[in-house]
Amino acid sequence: MDDHTRDPSVDPPPTGDPTGWLEAKGRWEHATLRRAVVHGVRLFNSGAYHESHDCFELEWYNYGRGTTESAFLHGMVQVAAGAYKRFDFEDDDGMRSLFETALQYLQGTPRDYYGVDVLQVRTVLTNAINEPGRIDGWDIPLDGERPVARPDDYEYLDELEG
Repeated sequence: MDDHTRDPSVDPPPTGDPTGWLEAKGRWEHATLRRAVVHGVRLFNSGAYHESHDCFELEWYNYGRGTTESAFLHGMVQVAAGAYKRFDFEDDDGMRSLFETALQYLQGTPRDYYGVDVLQVRTVLTNAINEPGRIDGWDIPLDGERPVARPDDYEYLDELEG
């Protein structure tokens, strides 16, 4: 689609055929989106919610309104912000509001989007609105695993904010 979201250095999915992976072309439709997802999810799973939020938000700016990419990234921004509200500010009402918005954005997103199990994310968010403790210890699945942050995730963020 857009040349500015391509990057041949972004690895293919380790398993499966998630939405966004163009098997016939051997590349991601938007490789920079995949890179933001990998770093953002790993940071989220390590409790670095503000940093995760920034990964998703800075990539979100690459896409126009009305696109699945934009809606997905905006939803993930809200997910990270909601977790940040709960864990850093003990603000469950703020978390609920952000999760309700996230669910609206993620509503039309394919189940396995760029490796994220979006159905599982939506299920956890829905349950957490009624019972906030449902996100305690929750990790977002990516490619069927629950990866945590590594030093290169923080380096990626530093480069983005550079």
